[in-house]
Amino acid sequence: MSVLAAGRRHSVAVRSDGTVLATGHNGARECEVLGWSGVVGVAAGNVHTATNTGRSHTVGLRSDGTVIATGWNGDGQCEVQEWRDMTTVAAGWRRTLGIRRNGTVIATGRNVEAQCDVGEWTEVVAIACGDWHSVGLRSDGTAVTAGSNQRGQSETHAWNGLIAVSAGYLHTVGLRHNGTVVAAGASGAGEWD
Repeated sequence: MSVLAAGRRHSVAVRSDGTVLATGHNGARECEVLGWSGVVGVAAGNVHTATNTGRSHTVGLRSDGTVIATGWNGDGQCEVQEWRDMTTVAAGWRRTLGIRRNGTVIATGRNVEAQCDVGEWTEVVAIACGDWHSVGLRSDGTAVTAGSNQRGQSETHAWNGLIAVSAGYLHTVGLRHNGTVVAAGASGAGEWD
């Protein structure tokens, strides 16, 4: 879980006393974190580069396993007030993911591309959000994905020996325990060359 997070247009940080700072674009109130307390981790939602977008959200994980969110909620991505027993949260474009203490995953927000179809995921220890896909790292070192595979970004079924995963706009990367990196998806701009 991160104590520092950066979205496309805003940044969020957890202070040592559990309060939160946010700076940057606040058009959807994504920086309205005054009054948050007991926070141990944060996530910042992503924003598309198109001119008609720009609204994002911020998510905080509290030490008691509850979750708080602020900002744009057009797809229900801030509907986390009932979440309990969480260990990790992640924020993507129009969605929020969380890992429960039992290793299962919950999601809320935009699901047009099935990126929130994570209800069957188990033994997950880390999560990440791309724009239209979600990725999870299982305790056995394998990866699981949900959502769009338009550019092959969800082609992770053969990956193993992983210790970390991350998701970009249209690509996914994984770090293996031996220090090598695996990648899938778009690489038109050299995202994983």
